[in-house]
Amino acid sequence: MASSFQTLSHSTTTQRTPIRFSQINQSPPKNPLISFPVKASNFPLRFPAISISKSSFNFTPKSALMAKSEKGYSNVDIFDSEEQVAFELAKFTANLSDHFVSERGAFTVVVSGGSLIKSLRKLAEPPYSDSIDWTKWHVFWVDERVVPKDHPDSNYKLAYDGFLSKVPIPPGNVYAINDSLSAEGAADDYETGLKQLVKTNILATSPTSGFPKFDVMLLGMGPDGHVASLFPGHPLLKESQRWVTSINDSPKPPPERITFTFPVINSSANIALVVCGSGKAAVVKAALSGDQSSDMLPVQMVSPEGELKWFLDKEAAAML
Repeated sequence: MASSFQTLSHSTTTQRTPIRFSQINQSPPKNPLISFPVKASNFPLRFPAISISKSSFNFTPKSALMAKSEKGYSNVDIFDSEEQVAFELAKFTANLSDHFVSERGAFTVVVSGGSLIKSLRKLAEPPYSDSIDWTKWHVFWVDERVVPKDHPDSNYKLAYDGFLSKVPIPPGNVYAINDSLSAEGAADDYETGLKQLVKTNILATSPTSGFPKFDVMLLGMGPDGHVASLFPGHPLLKESQRWVTSINDSPKPPPERITFTFPVINSSANIALVVCGSGKAAVVKAALSGDQSSDMLPVQMVSPEGELKWFLDKEAAAML
């Protein structure tokens, strides 16, 4: 299938309009080398909003519904070390890759930044590096800091250095933000690009919610219980229409970011929540206890249409 994206010459004088949904060559440039110019005549910037009632957010999440049987939580795996977490996460992701590539010829993977990237390292090592069909992978970011792609705070750079540079995913299948835009512009741009991928059948949509249905989201969790760039008590936790939105007052620097919203996160076919370290043990306990006596933590709002699986090391699970 012909790509919808165009290759641009790399130049400091390259025109900035209209640049849509940057795709990245396999080196972190200061400016995007590949991007997609959307024509207003055949693709509107904003699709009609999909309405979700306010009550949609008054749910009991799967993280709280996990029956604690004699053997423990039904979809929580606890491993002796972060090394074992990384190995099992690679096996989990490789199995999903085989399934979705066989089923529909593509595998859409969403990653977060932080320690999650470190835990993906085993995918770039045998036996998985040799068995995965990397040409079918499409990689997205659940959130991104609005900084240049070669900046130390960039989640793209973190993923590139830790994982992407070591596997042969086609450059055109790696979807980073357009870092020449404002936070608001970058969020609009990313959402528009996702909708184009729906049109070309790279990205599926949920028949239930109408939001994009990624094959897997690989998520970390902050020590305050945040996921993506959705922080405790922030108004964006209740966003119900946008696919991707901006945040200009992140409590964790840098302040300007883009993030997927919960309707998109929760439309996923699979979510892996990967949490390691003793510093997150108390939040893991709170998230899995089902205690909703106070405001829900963002991680407690992760409730995908498909499967939710926790990967914990024994330090993160110490208080369970």
